[in-house]
Amino acid sequence: MPDPELLTPATSDWTVRGDALADVLADLDPDDLTLALPVPGEGMPPRGAVGAALALVGLDAEVVAATYEPSAKAGDTTTIPLPPGERAARRVLLVGVGGGRPEDLRAAGAAVGRAGRGKSAVVTTIGAGAGAGAQAAYAEGVALGGFTPPSWRSERSQAPKPPAGQVVLVGRYDADAVHRAVVRARATMLARNLAVVPSNTKNPAWMAAQARTLGRRAGLDVKVWNERDLAAQGFGGLLAVGGGSATPPRLVQLDYVPDGATAKTPRIVLVGKGITFDTGGLDIKPAEGMLAMKTDMSGSAIVLAVLAACRELEVPVRVTGLLALAENAVGGGSYRPGDVLTQYGGRTVEIGNTDAEGRIVMADALAYADLELDPDVLLDIATLTGAARVALSRSMAPVYATDDRLGAELVAAGDATGEPLWPFPLVEDYRAMLDSDVADINHIAGLGGGGGSITAALFLREFAGSRRWAHLDIAGVGRSDVDRGILTKGGTGFGARLLLRWLEEMG
Repeated sequence: MPDPELLTPATSDWTVRGDALADVLADLDPDDLTLALPVPGEGMPPRGAVGAALALVGLDAEVVAATYEPSAKAGDTTTIPLPPGERAARRVLLVGVGGGRPEDLRAAGAAVGRAGRGKSAVVTTIGAGAGAGAQAAYAEGVALGGFTPPSWRSERSQAPKPPAGQVVLVGRYDADAVHRAVVRARATMLARNLAVVPSNTKNPAWMAAQARTLGRRAGLDVKVWNERDLAAQGFGGLLAVGGGSATPPRLVQLDYVPDGATAKTPRIVLVGKGITFDTGGLDIKPAEGMLAMKTDMSGSAIVLAVLAACRELEVPVRVTGLLALAENAVGGGSYRPGDVLTQYGGRTVEIGNTDAEGRIVMADALAYADLELDPDVLLDIATLTGAARVALSRSMAPVYATDDRLGAELVAAGDATGEPLWPFPLVEDYRAMLDSDVADINHIAGLGGGGGSITAALFLREFAGSRRWAHLDIAGVGRSDVDRGILTKGGTGFGARLLLRWLEEMG
């Protein structure tokens, strides 16, 4: 199997043009483009912009409405192939946009992106004249709908179709909002690409190499701790979790500093869980539970993708990313239930279950951030607990925060980018379930305690000190079993867009 140097996602070239649609179409090959037009919630009007656009390709809007009855439901499509001739396009895609809300346009965009795969160009007027937020949602949808994950097939002919070569937006668009949305979507795609790499290629050292390459290209400072460095500096959690694997753990730090930053510029630290494969360790998972575990490093992929996009988006604050990378395997060096570990900074932890390894590696990174980096805000993101998936299924993620304003900012960013968060409580009464008879803390709650996502968050909070801290548990939303809308099977990259939007609005 080839070892990809870097899984940069294939993306379209985007153009915003304010000139007439006829002039735009005249510049493109009509045989290899898709013209995407909106069907609003009240139905397709016989006249106006859509009618005029249809007339350009020799169609009458009233005849189209009566013959095809195009659906106005957001994301529904009606395809009209056209015969050869003197036409500006050979294929028209009518796309339902519902009420024109951002979520409607995101769904419409996903349909356009999917329909444009393998085409040289998609020309569209959908979203023209809408607000910046709605146009950003549409652009996200087109970009993510056109995305297909990488494959390692021996036959190139079997490879998935790439996204459209060009996406041309015709009409009144906010070019900056569209550009930023596409950059955020590309970060999501990068995180997805990293998540689906098979774990016989993707190990901690491989992820660290990707971080070095991406960091260099994005103008970031990058530092990598190998297993000797981790041992010398007391990162006991990473060493314990990675001890059973033939591929040792790594810790990666990436630093972004905006132009003109000073010592007073706020510093945000993002910590990502990077378990490159999770067998469960000695508390081994059932076979079916391991099938998706190559994506258990999604938190680290998201943090890496966010850092790589910061400079292009001109994020106004300093941002540090920490990738806590290990493979939780079974071997002679595996850590055991009942072991007592010493995490970075000296706190001792009793191990209750080796399959709750993510919080152990993240505790090292959080403690390091608190003790050494002096962040204004400390945030972590992880595919952490099955309890989060049970609570909220696969449509939204719990967010925990020690500061109500911080939690509200993250929820608002998630609402804007279609990555919804739901505030969960840090229930103080539950903290007693983590008490240990032999160590400072047990890393899981006692049997029958319940509240697994909450107690995991309480454990992580112990290592964040008194910082403003938030935790995103993306175990439910971090993976997708379906291929529809903006999602493809595998890692979703959930959180990359919302974190970038949150960071962009600071300063």
